[in-house]
Amino acid sequence: MDTSLPRDAAAVNPALPLRLMLLTHSYWPEHSPPQRRWLSLTREFRKAGWDVDVVAPVAHYPNGKRDLPRRKAGFAFAHQEGPHGETIRRVPYLRHLGTSPLARFVDQLFSAVMSVPIGLGGKKPDAIVATAPSLPTLATGYVLSRLRRVPFIVEMRDAWPDLARDARIVQGSVKSLVERVVEFVQQRADLVVTVTDGFAETLRDRGIKNVVTVSNGLDLNSMPFLEPPALERDVFQAVYLGNHGKSQRLDILIRASALLGEGFHLTLVGHGTSRPQLVKLARELNAPVTFFPSLQGQAVMDKYREADTCIVSLRDDWKSFETTVPSKTYEVLAIGRHVTAVVRGEAERIIVEAGGGDVVAANAEAVAQLWRELSEDRSRLASGTSGRDWVRDNADYAQLALRYMDSITSLVNPESTDARGTA
Repeated sequence: MDTSLPRDAAAVNPALPLRLMLLTHSYWPEHSPPQRRWLSLTREFRKAGWDVDVVAPVAHYPNGKRDLPRRKAGFAFAHQEGPHGETIRRVPYLRHLGTSPLARFVDQLFSAVMSVPIGLGGKKPDAIVATAPSLPTLATGYVLSRLRRVPFIVEMRDAWPDLARDARIVQGSVKSLVERVVEFVQQRADLVVTVTDGFAETLRDRGIKNVVTVSNGLDLNSMPFLEPPALERDVFQAVYLGNHGKSQRLDILIRASALLGEGFHLTLVGHGTSRPQLVKLARELNAPVTFFPSLQGQAVMDKYREADTCIVSLRDDWKSFETTVPSKTYEVLAIGRHVTAVVRGEAERIIVEAGGGDVVAANAEAVAQLWRELSEDRSRLASGTSGRDWVRDNADYAQLALRYMDSITSLVNPESTDARGTA
């Protein structure tokens, strides 16, 4: 099928080249949500002639320790060249086991503090972007933007601080320190970028004026379109790839597969703080579930090819998730596999609008019933190209980067934007 893009950042280049500093707790060569987003955006920024300085810890995600060769993971207080010619300034980290949320937070706090002196080095940027999570990165961005006297851009990839209350990190009617700090930084940012329209609207309702949405996405040209699964098959295969945390409620999927038993199989790929409990639950229920560690590249595509349906899941009892879209949503839509969507709000709207699959309630009986119906009528598994078409129109990084560069340029050089608009 034709996967050519309607526009290309290098050809269009709507923005005068700028120098951008990115603060993030995870970047290449790690594999993580901020890495996937910003490695793609950085490639497009670099194509357009921008200089990008990335301030990030030595690679140690997700296990809390360096597993890669030191030359590839980077040296603390040194810099290395990234895949697209960007400069990566490496920050030290605190070694931990990778399974404790508190240990991760302390590590992120340490790296955020150490990012301040490192962020003061090098050429002065035109703007600073701090992408969250992690939350301590926001404070670092605010301090550095004041010290270097440049515009500050806050990127909220999750719905903080609302998520803190939903996750019971904070409780009670009085605002917590976390909420106050996040709101303080959001209110003083020159630009706030969200990844969903819903959370952008929430922030505007709170009086934050300069808010734009640049959603998550993918590189469509690198993502194949898969033929639909066979019409005849002995075992129905459901596959989930992604984080195994409290936010996903993957126990619902395990309970659903236990209800179905023989003739059904669930594959869970990834890691997260809830994984040990999920493994234990599957064993106790004797559920037909196989766990795999995080996979990359071709191994991911092999799992997608094995799937009859791919799952995106977010718990439905946290209000902040009404304005949250799992990043895997775009991937499973692009490959053309049927989607079992245990989501609501904006993510539900996207699945329905894209015609990518079925949205189902977050309970085991409902999920089991859907998979039973799909196995009895496998023609429903042929999703067609509508999901991929939706991604091309709404979530391709080549297009998203153009929107991002326009927003930053409008902030840094409003005159040049006006000139383009009146040309």
